Amino acid sequence: MALRTLVTATAALVLAVAIEARAQGPLVPTALVEDVKSATAGVQFMDYVGNRQVIQLGPQDVLVLSYLRSCEHETITGGMVTVGMERSTIQGGRVVRTNVPCDGGRMRLSAQQASQSAAAAFRLQSADSQRTLYARSPVVQLPRTLDDRTLVLERTDRRGERYRLEINDSIAASRFYDLAGAKVNLARGGTYDARIGSHKVTFRIDPKAKSGRGPVVSRLVRFQ
Repeated sequence: MALRTLVTATAALVLAVAIEARAQGPLVPTALVEDVKSATAGVQFMDYVGNRQVIQLGPQDVLVLSYLRSCEHETITGGMVTVGMERSTIQGGRVVRTNVPCDGGRMRLSAQQASQSAAAAFRLQSADSQRTLYARSPVVQLPRTLDDRTLVLERTDRRGERYRLEINDSIAASRFYDLAGAKVNLARGGTYDARIGSHKVTFRIDPKAKSGRGPVVSRLVRFQ
């Protein structure tokens, strides 16, 4: 009798937890993984992680997150990381935080992405508004389907500046093209179109943008 009561109580508890998890709904992506050195984290470079997502790090593991809305840049060493809306909660580890320039809050989820499982790594779309970059060398997230292997960057507010960059197999496989490696430094204050085949996106370089590499969240160009 006691065993039956225990089994019934356990089943009720599991059901209650499941109902609560469903009520909370899918995690909302809030941060970008800019670097990760861990065998236990379960996330990769350029994954998006969501509010309430838990990431377990080994004692010497390192995880770098940039928050999309707050522009908080975190370097986390070890411990259990619980992703928040604007910053992480760290148990048993260390964190160094800085605030970096980014288009905070100017990203949205597609309907399909919003309904994804909470366990998945999330991908975001750019908002409809023109994106501002805070570094002169963008990181371009390529379209999932490449109908062309040439990336064209052209300044639209002033004539004469144009780049044609070939996308090799390695870049196509990673789906990210870091233009700092291609020695591309766009003009501060300039407005540009980026095109790959039938895909196009417009962005602006902030007048105080920095040169060289910097946090990816400050310089990410994403095709729809």
